[in-house]
Amino acid sequence: MNFQSFQQDGYQILKGFLTPERCEKLGLVARSALQPLLAPVEYEADVGYPGSPRDRAAAGGLTSRRLLTAYARDPLFRDLATDPKLREVLTQLLGESPLLSQAHHNCVMTKHPGFSSQTLWHQDIRYWSFAAPSLISAWFALTHENKGNGGLLLIPGSHRLDIEPHRLDEKLFLRPERPDNAELIASARAVTMAPGDLLLFHCRLFHAAGTNETDKLKLSAVFTYHGASNEPLAETRSSLYPSVVL
Repeated sequence: MNFQSFQQDGYQILKGFLTPERCEKLGLVARSALQPLLAPVEYEADVGYPGSPRDRAAAGGLTSRRLLTAYARDPLFRDLATDPKLREVLTQLLGESPLLSQAHHNCVMTKHPGFSSQTLWHQDIRYWSFAAPSLISAWFALTHENKGNGGLLLIPGSHRLDIEPHRLDEKLFLRPERPDNAELIASARAVTMAPGDLLLFHCRLFHAAGTNETDKLKLSAVFTYHGASNEPLAETRSSLYPSVVL
């Protein structure tokens, strides 16, 4: 398989990675965890992003943003996170055996109509602690994804850039008011995915997302992987849970 796009742009979409039947089953499991809402959950009100409810007591305050610990939630998600075909792809990209991090992502992203929030421009590695900034996230679309329902926006090639600290705010988001950042953001691409598509992206790739402006729920399963030699740093959030060998 040719991964030139991943090396150059920092991401690549593998169309139809999941069969429609498998995708539908995963979607049903995810929806069953929303009604009633099964913990652990991150709420939109918890993140404080633009468009988030003020707090959990506000209107929409108990809207889920992520169903956490996806790997442990259901055998179908466990099989997805350790899929042999995915292992083959990740081994080629990482150059060694991949491990699943249980400390990062490992969730079902739920973007609801009405109370979803924006995610500002950031790199995931900003709050991960590993020996090397070389991790890959696997984003499985369980529903259609596009700019209109809050799909990802990506800045191609930004994983290869060294961004000076003054271009970031205190939470390590890109400061969009800066002309140099505005020029970078103008090069962003909106990701369009069908159910069953897989997006692979580098942990240094700048990405963002808007709100869900449709009347339908958007669902995505997301897992993050590191190479066997790229261990999490001791006594950090990244080392909180043991990684899983695929």
